[in-house]
Amino acid sequence: MTENIVLLGFLASLAAGCATGVGALPILFVRKVSRKLLDGMLGFAAGVMLAATCFSLIIPAIESGGIWITVVGVAVGAFFLDRVDKLVPHLHPILGREGLPAALSRVWLFILAITIHNFPEGLAVGVGFGSGDISSGTALAIGIGLQNMPEGLAVALPLLREDYSKGKALLVASLSGLVEPIGGLIGVAAVTIARPFLPFGLAFAAGAMLFVISDEIIPETHRGGFERVATFGVVIGFIVMMTLDNLFA
Repeated sequence: MTENIVLLGFLASLAAGCATGVGALPILFVRKVSRKLLDGMLGFAAGVMLAATCFSLIIPAIESGGIWITVVGVAVGAFFLDRVDKLVPHLHPILGREGLPAALSRVWLFILAITIHNFPEGLAVGVGFGSGDISSGTALAIGIGLQNMPEGLAVALPLLREDYSKGKALLVASLSGLVEPIGGLIGVAAVTIARPFLPFGLAFAAGAMLFVISDEIIPETHRGGFERVATFGVVIGFIVMMTLDNLFA
């Protein structure tokens, strides 16, 4: 049974990660997407992540481990992402370069940025399956997959502006999502083998995702003059993920 749960968690996080490449497919037909549309789509991604953080991670963490373990887990998860963000060199399309200086090409800096972003999402899916609640884990994987699609497009479009071919931009966007099954495998294995770790693992993933939402996604969507569109994207994404979580309950 344990082996089945680990396999399911890995496969679900792999499917969610592959959705990043699916979301980048439009670049095969168009080279530009309006900033307004992209901000709305990224807002949707932030809303999905926010609802997943609340309903699929924090509430189960409180129910299984109590408020204080959850508080510590959320804080540690956010702090962990903060340290990674400060230390690992990476490049955001709008926010620019962050992390320590490094002699890396822009494409690798883009890849590192989305890797930092995607790891906690894969971890969340893995921990969700590790809880033993397959329905909740499935809802979480579907939600993460949905929000990965606009992110895949957001990764691929700047690469086209850097004069990468459509095929290479699509490949890079697809590969950037493959860190998710790594996070998924770590998450599902950790909480399956060490069951008492589950509440902390759920809360840690929640804190990491909260950091990404506030530090990266929302600021990216509020710099192009379409803040209201992005805000309604957040609301719609939150509603979609909240609905999914309850339908699969």
